[in-house]
Amino acid sequence: MLILQIVVLALIQGITEFLPISSSGHLLLVPVLTGWPDQGVLTDVMVHMGSFLAVIVYFWKDCVNLLMGLVDLARGRRSAWGRLALLIVLGTIPAVVAGVLLDKLGFMDLVRQMPIIVAWNAIVFGILLYVCDRFGMSTRRMADMTWVPALIIGLAQAVALIPGVSRSGITMTAARALGFERPESARFAFLLGIPAIAGAGVLKLGEAVHTGAHVSFGMVLTMILTFFVALGTITVLMKLVRHMSFLPFAIYRVALGVVLLALIYSGMPLGAVN
Repeated sequence: MLILQIVVLALIQGITEFLPISSSGHLLLVPVLTGWPDQGVLTDVMVHMGSFLAVIVYFWKDCVNLLMGLVDLARGRRSAWGRLALLIVLGTIPAVVAGVLLDKLGFMDLVRQMPIIVAWNAIVFGILLYVCDRFGMSTRRMADMTWVPALIIGLAQAVALIPGVSRSGITMTAARALGFERPESARFAFLLGIPAIAGAGVLKLGEAVHTGAHVSFGMVLTMILTFFVALGTITVLMKLVRHMSFLPFAIYRVALGVVLLALIYSGMPLGAVN
């Protein structure tokens, strides 16, 4: 890959994976605007690894506490962190089940070939993000999380399997609709995303191994750059949500969807979503 392509892929993955603005919508625009060929499955694996490591590093204290909570549960001791770890596991189950079922039915391959779905999802779920953030209460914190909201947010994460929805966007939307404070909504969304991002990386790695792909220096560089971009994105977002609403992200999503629709109806060829 060209150095410029490596940098662009790292920026797109590192930023759009965590901002509620739809990574798949941006990935559709890359080949249109650049003319570059598909980067390959293994490169997708490497950028996902970069994103995964960024979440682990930023939330390392939470991750350590969650692991210790699981250890406590294994020893028969109950703790707040052990309870939260179980809730994250519970919230991950819907996406796993939905992903397996939709993949077996061939649904995922079908929707990846329909960029118009990405465009409309960017608009619809952008509006929903604004509505839930604007009118949602801010009365609950992570300590108030129970199995019901964890499962609802997990079901929302499962919807994000459809391109254009945005995993971080829909989970934050659901959390805000349930009355969780904006920073706490983002925090839970990121922690809930750790198994999801790891699982996506493992699946793509299996695809890469099946195709006989090999890791190149460019792929490693892409992963490293993605890590730093993603770490910066998480840091900035966690600071922003303490002082501003999700309105700018909602406006951006609607604008992105409009641009994609304009390209689609103008006859501009858009590729499949990876």
